[in-house]
Amino acid sequence: MRPYPGPRRSPAHRPLLPLQPLGLLGLLLFVLLPVGPGGPPVLTGAPASVPGTDAGVDHGVNADGGARSWPLAGRPALLRGWEPPAGPYGPGHRGVDLAAGPGARVLAAADGRVFFAGRVAGRGVLAIEVAGSGSPPLRTTYEPVRPLVEEGEVVRAGQPVGVLEAGPSHCTAGCLHWGLRRGDAYLDPLSLLPPALLRRGPSRLLPVFGVPEPRPPSPSGV
Repeated sequence: MRPYPGPRRSPAHRPLLPLQPLGLLGLLLFVLLPVGPGGPPVLTGAPASVPGTDAGVDHGVNADGGARSWPLAGRPALLRGWEPPAGPYGPGHRGVDLAAGPGARVLAAADGRVFFAGRVAGRGVLAIEVAGSGSPPLRTTYEPVRPLVEEGEVVRAGQPVGVLEAGPSHCTAGCLHWGLRRGDAYLDPLSLLPPALLRRGPSRLLPVFGVPEPRPPSPSGV
């Protein structure tokens, strides 16, 4: 004896169960995503790179609103810091040395105009006047480099302006010597960067292998 079949449902009345999760997901995205002025929701995430700059370059803004960037991609290691001399001709280190190998792209640390691009005593030197930095203006220097820009050219922070040369250099392992001057006075070039660019990322705990885990204490305390 065959069971009596129930009433058939039209395909138009069947519940669209597979589409319900997709509908909920779409509604959730519409509610959570910010909406641009006069447009659809805008996806948020990493800031878009500035036209004319290297992708992945750390950018920042100083207290005066000027754009700033490390002169090398990422956050390079500091091999030697700024050591101001006691007098005009005294010993010291008039800049900072950043770890980098020949061929590394050198970036403009700030918006400005190329003041000098050439060779001094056989070494490629690039000097850029920082825009809006007063009179006399701040001037950043980079060496030893092969300039990619010409004197008088306007550049933006993070823009490639040179290629690090093999030497001559006072760093045995290879480095970029980055300097900052106002007139005849040498300044610490790291002072050009906002604190956000000087801070390192958070510390991370790495897994430890080959070390036995401590045993829990026994109830008797022995």
